[in-house]
Amino acid sequence: MIPTPSGNVYLATGSTDMRKSINTLGLLVEDVLALDPVGPHWFVFCNRRRDKLKILQWDTNGFWLHYRRLESGTFKWPMHPKDTVAMEITARQLRWLLDGLNWQNAVAHQAINGRKIS
Repeated sequence: MIPTPSGNVYLATGSTDMRKSINTLGLLVEDVLALDPVGPHWFVFCNRRRDKLKILQWDTNGFWLHYRRLESGTFKWPMHPKDTVAMEITARQLRWLLDGLNWQNAVAHQAINGRKIS
């Protein structure tokens, strides 16, 4: 089970070569997505066939690289018509994506805060 991110989750839309290592993915986050890879955020990459994912995560003094390969089926991955761009999603949507659900059209119950029991 993958832990829950403490920051934002960013999908690198389009496809990414899964041969890329931590260093190259970190450079992709900086140069292409224009984001800082060192922080609480998670960066998710998918291959062209949409059956492999990599998640780059910074933790205290080093990177984690999570890798998931599906034996059958594909991930519901967003494609961007021109370039790779960062698409922000919630941790809940990431769980739906990893579970193979159509996370883009899913409607979840909204959280209610500040209510008192009467």
